[in-house]
Amino acid sequence: MHRHGYKGRKFGRERDQRRALLKGLATSLVEHGKIETTLPKAKELVRYIEKLITKAKKGDLANRRRVIAGLSTQAAAFRLVDVIAPQLTGRTSGHVRVERTRLRVGDGAQMATIAFVDEIKETPVAATPVAAPAKKPVVKKTTVKETA
Repeated sequence: MHRHGYKGRKFGRERDQRRALLKGLATSLVEHGKIETTLPKAKELVRYIEKLITKAKKGDLANRRRVIAGLSTQAAAFRLVDVIAPQLTGRTSGHVRVERTRLRVGDGAQMATIAFVDEIKETPVAATPVAAPAKKPVVKKTTVKETA
């Protein structure tokens, strides 16, 4: 059977399971900054997360919604758009790195770590502080007896 025209790895899973796997891996990478998985999964995750990072760097409403749809949790999507993407504006691609680590004991699978190339600081870059709501002045109510 030929391989022309086929994109991506199947991982021995059905389509919805494969999509859920990539969503979960991408969410974990955004939340933790570095994860360890098998080499084929890491290589496939690079393709997936690079596209999400590019959308997050644009940051408009439509792309923000695409990033939310591409990750499992909204918190991870907000972290990618508001914290991580502004720190990655210096490069156009190659935001993540895959490094081979070890062979897994159980089945001998090649493991790899995937992490962001640049150091991700925890403080949000573009976030503005929210001002506390102003308190209303206290008006003392007077009764009829006090006015007389």
